[in-house]
Amino acid sequence: MNCHLSHAISHNQPPVILQQDQVNALLPLLDVKNELTAMFRSLGQSHAVQPPQTLTLLPQDAGDFITYSGAMAEQEVFGAKLSPYLITETAPVITAWTSLMSQRTGQPLLWCDSALLTTERTAGTTALAVDYLAKAKSSELAIIGSGAIALAHLRHVKNLRQWQSIRVYSPSLANDEKRRAAFTAIDERVVFCTSSESCIVGADVLMLCTSSGTPVVTNEQLSPGVLVTSISTNVANAHEVSPSLLLNADVYCDYKATTPDSAGEMVLAATELSWNKEEIKGDLPDLVNANCPLPDFSKAVFFRSIGLGLEDIAMAYGLWKLLQNQQQ
Repeated sequence: MNCHLSHAISHNQPPVILQQDQVNALLPLLDVKNELTAMFRSLGQSHAVQPPQTLTLLPQDAGDFITYSGAMAEQEVFGAKLSPYLITETAPVITAWTSLMSQRTGQPLLWCDSALLTTERTAGTTALAVDYLAKAKSSELAIIGSGAIALAHLRHVKNLRQWQSIRVYSPSLANDEKRRAAFTAIDERVVFCTSSESCIVGADVLMLCTSSGTPVVTNEQLSPGVLVTSISTNVANAHEVSPSLLLNADVYCDYKATTPDSAGEMVLAATELSWNKEEIKGDLPDLVNANCPLPDFSKAVFFRSIGLGLEDIAMAYGLWKLLQNQQQ
């Protein structure tokens, strides 16, 4: 379907530039799950390419930028997200922009601010994993974290299972009525916990949405069968779970070709605990293409994502299609 749609839309259009407010206006119209599913299916079938991200240091210690690139053959697009960290006399400047290029013409199709897209694709990727890896009758959802990423995670998973309970914990939520209201506006079932222990107990799915560089849960808090999802932050070797969890869990990730060499707990488990990345049971390309076993829930299930350039490309492509369809 994507292949035919790609051919139906002309690539001979002037490039579009989208600022953050324009991206924000389009996001509610974007089918994030469909775009990511199509991308991971293509990746699993060798119709997409995901090289490792690259870090470029700027001269004279002025900062750096990370390049997240990727290409999707069926959609006939390629591109990259550029994420700079620019040192100034005051606070550093941190931005992210995604370029989408045509494989037909070699010309740019879209430049867009990536801040909101990164949040959405991070949550959308976790939601895709939850849909595949959580028990079908999961009813208890727990979230640790209170930022934009946590809110996006809730939006993307709230309808994936028949949740009887949605519990949220973050130390900063105790006196933040505005942030608490943001959660309950998404789902009125949300209740706020006073400790991580009370949030986690009995959970079928636990989504870790923090910027912590060290574990926010202990192995002992995780019951057999619970699905734990974890995301990345910029802290070196950041890990929201103990590396030792990998020795006693069914481990999955977003992309097994790159994630084990970047995810903090995987790097530490490999170097300190003799864990082998070959123990990973599958990744999202495997899951979408039914090429790996699903968990049997006899132990905890761990899903780790680090974010892929292809996720950014897929989201930008989705936005570009929306704009082209609106014009037509």
